[in-house]
Amino acid sequence: MDDMGTAFGSALWLGFLTSISPCPLATNVAAMSFISRGIASPRRVLLTGLVYTAGRSLAYLVLGILMVASLLTAPGVSLILQERMNQILGPALILAGVFLLDLIRLPSRGGRIGNGLHARAERWGIWGGGLLGLVFALSFCPTSAALFFGSLIPLAVKSGSSVFLPSVYGIGTAIPVFAFAIALAIGVNAVGRMFNVLTRFEVWARRITGVIFVLVGGYYCLTYLFEVFV
Repeated sequence: MDDMGTAFGSALWLGFLTSISPCPLATNVAAMSFISRGIASPRRVLLTGLVYTAGRSLAYLVLGILMVASLLTAPGVSLILQERMNQILGPALILAGVFLLDLIRLPSRGGRIGNGLHARAERWGIWGGGLLGLVFALSFCPTSAALFFGSLIPLAVKSGSSVFLPSVYGIGTAIPVFAFAIALAIGVNAVGRMFNVLTRFEVWARRITGVIFVLVGGYYCLTYLFEVFV
């Protein structure tokens, strides 16, 4: 129970951290602009935010099921993972931490929304939020790819959870947008204050998490790869 609670908290935090990283945050800002069209109706704003959250969760759920289930059902791969998961987890965490600390930077296309997608989402009304959630969730950049493939997937494999943890991660990635929808329903002034706080918080949250990832990954490497602490 404690292990699953830790895994739940880790997946939610990884999703939230993904959402406030610069590249994914750009797509979330685009989603916020879409949601704000219904500013005259707080109910519409909240419903669109919920559908957007559901869209992101669905995308990561499907991707997580495909990846984790395929890894666990392939006999050779499953056997390697059962025997070597802790050894794999160390380098994976270090790599994710390196990306979070911006020690390695790869070119990114950014998170701009295409006019065609925006127009289609407009036609779908509230359900267009779900379309944006699906597409934006699959628009990986280096940071989000490192967090999802380098951190969440190993965590899901280790926990044997191909459904629960990817879904929680998806919810985490949509938290800022849903919080924005709530703030927008309460009052426009709350949106600006929330965004400013979120921008400042992102820098320190990403750095602290990056350091933790490198330290924990280093411990796993020393313990399970080099057997220093055994």
